Amino acid sequence: MWSKRLFLAVIAAVPVAVCSAQGQKADIVAPGAELKLAADGFKFTEGPAADKDGNVYFTDQPNDRIVKWSPDGKVETWLSPCGRSNGLYFDKNGMLLACADEKNELWAIDAKGGHKVLVKDYEGKLFNGPNDLWVAPWGGVFFTDPFYKRPYWNRGPMEQKQCVYYMTPDYKTVTRIADDLTQPKGIIGTADGKTLYIADIGAKKTYVYDISRDGTLSNKRLFCEMGSDGMTIDEEGNVYLTGKGVSVFNPAGEKIRQIDVAKNWAANVTFGGKDRKTLFITASDSVYTLQMRVAGK
Repeated sequence: MWSKRLFLAVIAAVPVAVCSAQGQKADIVAPGAELKLAADGFKFTEGPAADKDGNVYFTDQPNDRIVKWSPDGKVETWLSPCGRSNGLYFDKNGMLLACADEKNELWAIDAKGGHKVLVKDYEGKLFNGPNDLWVAPWGGVFFTDPFYKRPYWNRGPMEQKQCVYYMTPDYKTVTRIADDLTQPKGIIGTADGKTLYIADIGAKKTYVYDISRDGTLSNKRLFCEMGSDGMTIDEEGNVYLTGKGVSVFNPAGEKIRQIDVAKNWAANVTFGGKDRKTLFITASDSVYTLQMRVAGK
């Protein structure tokens, strides 16, 4: 039989996982971290995206500009006008892809602010207004196209169903891949490129799909009973949904965290900073940061 002393020594050598009262992993927020105001005075902030150095670019959409936040806290206008850009995402070549809402286009913007229109219609009909996007590991682009009528549009009624599209890595071919959602908006995929999350804000639900390498989706299933404006994901596979603050769900679709923001609406969220552990939240006329235990993916 083991002695009591030997038993205690063995127990002490076994690593112990830090869990919450609900049996979850340690809090995703860094110990002692609090939400901080990074900048304010905007009209409506949206579409944050981090570059390879951890700088975060976001849109002040009604004011037609893209703003750059640096990890040292500096905030400055980076590009204006910007085609009324909304959602943003960097591709593998460092080009900033933008949902340019002014003329319902998808842009690629270079480091100097020059842009190229990648796509502006589908089967001869105008997009409703590309809203949010995600670039897969192999370079394919998934984007949502809900309809929100803008006062600056000079166009007729809605020409397309509100759908989700896939653009090939060479940016030459666009395919409609989901047409059974009420109003698709936020979109994000996993780092391995195998799973895609799409928020149907109109139906107040978020769905999850399997992704094939050609961009097609399969095995649609309900992820959670909540829609979202924008979305991001962390290294543990937790999915961050926005609206009334930021609601975080684990890969099983269970809510594990609520991050309250003192604004009527949190539109979007991403991870930035040099270590990708700064959660960056665009909320109405302001942007906020929160230091996290986990890093973004």
